[in-house]
Amino acid sequence: MKVVLEILLIVLAYLLGSIPFGYLFTKKFTGMNIRELGSGNIGSTNVRRFAGAKFALFTQLCDMLKGLLPVAIVLVLQYMQCCTFDVYIIYMVAMTSILGHNFSIFLRFKGGKGVNTTLGASVLLSPVPVFLSVFIYFIIKKWSKYVSLGSISLALALSVSELIMHSATPLFYYLLICSVLILARHASNIVRLINKTEPRSIN
Repeated sequence: MKVVLEILLIVLAYLLGSIPFGYLFTKKFTGMNIRELGSGNIGSTNVRRFAGAKFALFTQLCDMLKGLLPVAIVLVLQYMQCCTFDVYIIYMVAMTSILGHNFSIFLRFKGGKGVNTTLGASVLLSPVPVFLSVFIYFIIKKWSKYVSLGSISLALALSVSELIMHSATPLFYYLLICSVLILARHASNIVRLINKTEPRSIN
């Protein structure tokens, strides 16, 4: 029974993570296909460029929630002692929600860059590194005027701060994988930053 529940939670996390809110909001309220505009990304930054700040905020919140909710369900079930999960299940659930966003089954395994979903999936597990990395994101973004550089800095800060605070725990390795995924999804941005062709922030 426990194994079945664990599998169901992982599948639920992936399906929830796969919901492309940025694509859906932009398509529903503007008629535009966000995947054919700008960077083609379904995340809040690209949504803001073409659908405006309101829909970008909705996208950001929903992308965070779809990472947070599966993790919260596991924590609640553990707290209520409904089931004693394997110690790694919560990390698998969190990671699967992120992978759902990055490789959505509803978009033929295409997706976003996973920053907001990573923050949502990780905030209950490691709140201090999450808030610290968000703070660094805003500092770097304001200083450089590059959203992508802020996101890259966030990714690095997320795992490095956890390592400094708690050494090489399973939580650190989970966050390290999150960091690597974010950096990998920003590979084209990194190239453009090096070539000085990356577009600056619109706000």
